[in-house]
Amino acid sequence: MSDVSAGDARRPARPGGGRRVTMRDVADAAGVSQPLVSIVMRDVPGASPESRAHVLQVAARLGYRRDERARMLKQGRSRLVGIVFHAAQPFHGQLIDELQLAARAAGYNVSLAAVTKRRGEADAIEALLGERVEGLVLLGASLDEPQLNRIADEVPVVTVASQYSSERFDSVSMDDARGTELAVQHLHQRGHSRILYLGAPGVSGDEVRTATFLEAAAEAGIGDEIAIVAGGASEAAGAEAIADALQRYPDTTAVIAFNDRSAQGVVAQARLLGKRVPEDLAVVGFDNSEQAELPYLQLTSLAQDPAQLASAAVEMVVGRVDANAEGEVPRIGEHRILPTELVVRSSSGGSGNSVERSR
Repeated sequence: MSDVSAGDARRPARPGGGRRVTMRDVADAAGVSQPLVSIVMRDVPGASPESRAHVLQVAARLGYRRDERARMLKQGRSRLVGIVFHAAQPFHGQLIDELQLAARAAGYNVSLAAVTKRRGEADAIEALLGERVEGLVLLGASLDEPQLNRIADEVPVVTVASQYSSERFDSVSMDDARGTELAVQHLHQRGHSRILYLGAPGVSGDEVRTATFLEAAAEAGIGDEIAIVAGGASEAAGAEAIADALQRYPDTTAVIAFNDRSAQGVVAQARLLGKRVPEDLAVVGFDNSEQAELPYLQLTSLAQDPAQLASAAVEMVVGRVDANAEGEVPRIGEHRILPTELVVRSSSGGSGNSVERSR
């Protein structure tokens, strides 16, 4: 005969098979009614201190968690911010970490949707809208302004690291134009005039960087010596583009790559071609990602501060979401451009991590 008390017999083992523990499970295990468990979990009057303590103890033992999302949806709220990011971009990983921290501090959760080779940005956005997110943060958005305006008619939208001017959604980015100026000035001051910009046509930020590169080179008096080559935002694209570019422009002594990933490909391919970095070819990237500090790379790079970008993005999207919930009149789109700085390392002839700030 089993040595189990009647009270224990009423207490089921924690549900298996991955099933979520429910209030009914807690009620059965605690030997109380489900309405009493609901009272305790909602932290409202109606339960004695002893009953409250007992129910909470059983709930903790079973691993019960309140379904906050369902509770919020019943109130017409999800307190959920959707984040669209590009899976191939390491810098977006850093941004996601900071966005999650900032959202949590504001009392919101996040839901992620990746842009991949097989899923575009529009599809990732649709997936998040299906989860009833209250706002969207788009990292490196590439959709045009009319498309984003239509999405912003449904939920508040903030783009990060993409510059727009719409009155219907917000954006925050680092100062791409000033960053490009700093890169050109830095290389020119070190004696380089045959500078190559390795762009990424169609990728957010490239248009501004390309235009500013031409302007900064002209201002430095080297407009006739520079070159612009279409590359891409990946290591492979950077490696392939620099191999071709050095055949077309063999006198090139310095490269400004669209981002750190592209710059990493440039450095690797240049070394395979017998070029010394920085003695034969100085290299500058964008993002100042974690990869830029790798000992074998030590990449000079324009810094984008993920904490600043995330803080601003969450502040703007939550501000719009809360304003909508209060029925306030929609405000005009806000577009912030944050200051950038050039972190100088050995890939461009620097030593250590010196910093040249934007003004």
